[in-house]
Amino acid sequence: MLRIGLTGGIGSGKSTVSTLLAERGAVVVDADRIAREVLEPGTPGLAAVATEFGPGVLTPDGALDRPALAAIVFSDAAARSRLDAIVHPLVRARSAELLAAAEPDAVVVNDVPLLVETGQAGSYDLVVVVEADPETRIRRLVGRGLAEADARARIAAQATDEQRRAVADVVLDNSGTPEQLAEQVARFWAEHVSRG
Repeated sequence: MLRIGLTGGIGSGKSTVSTLLAERGAVVVDADRIAREVLEPGTPGLAAVATEFGPGVLTPDGALDRPALAAIVFSDAAARSRLDAIVHPLVRARSAELLAAAEPDAVVVNDVPLLVETGQAGSYDLVVVVEADPETRIRRLVGRGLAEADARARIAAQATDEQRRAVADVVLDNSGTPEQLAEQVARFWAEHVSRG
């Protein structure tokens, strides 16, 4: 089994790279998707978040009110640490279950936005970092509906490009066109993954 850690800042294009790698046969374990799963209504994770942050982080129907929680944790590092202490162990446990279910010869891509921040770089055979210049990332995030100030706050709350590069085996630059990114992914696969 080849274990690849895929990371990059919010808006860098990790999801696009995950999709391109999945198209080549990789098993993708998406930490963001798992983080949503472990905070679904009725889960112990959501109950723990509501206990920690109060009923204001829940919608009237009992689901997580993500904007309300984001408003708390992206303006307060201590609050973000408390949230991470709840969510990260649940995400790691579910990721381990998915990894255990993969075939022994699988190429497993762990898409982990906070790989650097959580000290997981050493857990992988290869670490791939997706980068894009900050203004491109902000433009993408605003296009997804975030206010520019919120986009900047989220970028500032994550590791820097320099911190990510320090653990990277491969850096993919997603500041250009989708075709340029696809070419980089194809080259990465040929040079680091393909066995034939």
